[in-house]
Amino acid sequence: MTAPYVAHGVTLALAWFLVVNVATSIGAAAAGSWWLSSRERPSGLWFLLRLSPAILSTVFVVALFLPSYWWYEPPDTAEGFDITLTGFALVAIAVIGGGCVRGATAWVRARRRALVWMRGARPLGVFSGMPALEVDADVPLMALVGIIHPRLIVAAPLVAALSKDELQAGIAHEIAHRCAWDNLKRLLIRLTPDVLGATAAARDIERQWVAAAEQAADRRAVGGDRAMRCALASALVKVARLAPSSNVPRSLEPVSALVDGGDITARVERLLDDRVGATAAPRRARLYAAVLVIAAAVAAGYSASLVTIHDATETLVQRLP
Repeated sequence: MTAPYVAHGVTLALAWFLVVNVATSIGAAAAGSWWLSSRERPSGLWFLLRLSPAILSTVFVVALFLPSYWWYEPPDTAEGFDITLTGFALVAIAVIGGGCVRGATAWVRARRRALVWMRGARPLGVFSGMPALEVDADVPLMALVGIIHPRLIVAAPLVAALSKDELQAGIAHEIAHRCAWDNLKRLLIRLTPDVLGATAAARDIERQWVAAAEQAADRRAVGGDRAMRCALASALVKVARLAPSSNVPRSLEPVSALVDGGDITARVERLLDDRVGATAAPRRARLYAAVLVIAAAVAAGYSASLVTIHDATETLVQRLP
């Protein structure tokens, strides 16, 4: 194995990453636009749609292109580096670097925000193994900060404004966010390397995911308990009235707040609607079945796919200016 062989393979891998990323970003934007005009979608589908360009382009390069290059490209290759192919690779590097910068920026902002909130924090209790802290803040804030060791931040004005049942329901909502790893998902959305992130379609998909994740946390927090549903609905109304929108944590940061996305009116109406039932399990079962079918189809034609991809790579290299 020679240095030109490795360098040529890396350049081709980055070029393929960009090509697949652009194609899947266009597809994700189209799917998001169609979903917005159709029925409600669960949060998991919005999350996968947002990450699909990065996931599919990475899987294509790692699972398909690299094996095809390793098995079918002569190790003594001495092909040159044309300007177009090198340009593709540089753009791919910029896309990957941009994702890293967005993720790091979101993490730093969330950490700074948490440090400001926690000045003079006092223990409020431990809920489901998670410490809760009461802080002196000007706004009635309740937020989940951190990923590996999350903490619940509750502002003193909110403790005073909510009844015991409302406070318990709000805490249950944040525990639901922790169980769903929503802070990690927020960070992954910022980290994902794709060209979709620079479009308005990405922001629409992210808003839909935030709204669906809030509704999912509402459902998980209250279960089938009507009293808890009423308490959480009341807490949402109180927080929405008391908290200025400018002080609500941004959805781009890995911080989950009680009022942090979606139409509050719709969330309250859904909580108070006795007809709303649990539908997550059947949807999840259909999603798993679809993934298994796709995985089986890919596995069945894997060897033939490697040959096809190698031939396509050769055609790409020969025809690029």
